[in-house]
Amino acid sequence: MDSTLAHTDLNDPSKTKTVLFYNDVITGLKSTPKRLNSKYFYDANGDKLFQELMNSPEYYPTDCELEIFSEKTAEIADALIADGDAFDLIELGAGDATKSTYLLKYLLEKKADFTYLPIDISENVIAYLNMTLPVTLPGLQITGLNGEYFHMLTKAASISSRRKVVLFLGSNIGNMPINDAIEFCRELRKHLSPGDMALIGMDLKKDPKVVLAAYNDKEGITKRFNLNLLERINRELNSNFDVSKFEHYPTYDPETGACKSYLISTADQRVTINGKETIAFLKDEYIYMEISQKFTIMQADQIAINTGFVPVGQFFDTKKWFIDAIWVAA
Repeated sequence: MDSTLAHTDLNDPSKTKTVLFYNDVITGLKSTPKRLNSKYFYDANGDKLFQELMNSPEYYPTDCELEIFSEKTAEIADALIADGDAFDLIELGAGDATKSTYLLKYLLEKKADFTYLPIDISENVIAYLNMTLPVTLPGLQITGLNGEYFHMLTKAASISSRRKVVLFLGSNIGNMPINDAIEFCRELRKHLSPGDMALIGMDLKKDPKVVLAAYNDKEGITKRFNLNLLERINRELNSNFDVSKFEHYPTYDPETGACKSYLISTADQRVTINGKETIAFLKDEYIYMEISQKFTIMQADQIAINTGFVPVGQFFDTKKWFIDAIWVAA
């Protein structure tokens, strides 16, 4: 490892993140097959590109879930308020909070006793929410938490002992293979107490052409979003990826519900990272970038039951392309 990383003060949070990023990149690119962790998509430019993607005509999940939150706000809020006791509303991967803002506004109008704790891996996102939401939603009690989901859930529990309601929207649960999603939900349950709630957004199986188009938009935003991770490695880890020598390639398997994205090397090439590690790519070799898993309603219920939750409610968009499911910790 280069001395600038090797001698980093691990008590410095910003440098610690750089070391973790470097180690994850090297581990992934030395694996067979090569892979990169999709959580690193979200630097400042990645956040911007993802916002563009959500506004593209092909990318339906955002519109579907936005419809649920805008049209069924009262029903969702009433389910989460439950007996009216005070609670912490924790959103994992909050993003710009567009969907949850409908819920936050309604809860404030109902004078619900709650605090909003958005959690996001992106410092830019948390800074934005901490600054803007108290202005757009007067009276909102907010504590933004920047970091990994479960570390921040532990921190949230140390801040308050109130009942927890966890939002995990946007089908973020689909950003991992089924077995990993089950383990994630099991770990989530360990961070909750009986009676706590989770509202999980899941993208449902549908016409394969509709699914694939969402991850292969005509404007090429998804392609730029994937390539931006290589550009981020260049920027932050002193690397020399030639992004023009990689092509974005998405696939969808209607049987398993797995929609996957790859970057394909268009030539034999070598990439140096941090001036030290050299990674060789063969022509047509791929980097596995991300998965966007699609579910059935039965699968959603079964995952809840298998991981210590009880499914108690379901909200659909009018096309029934998407579901927001309410689970109670057993």
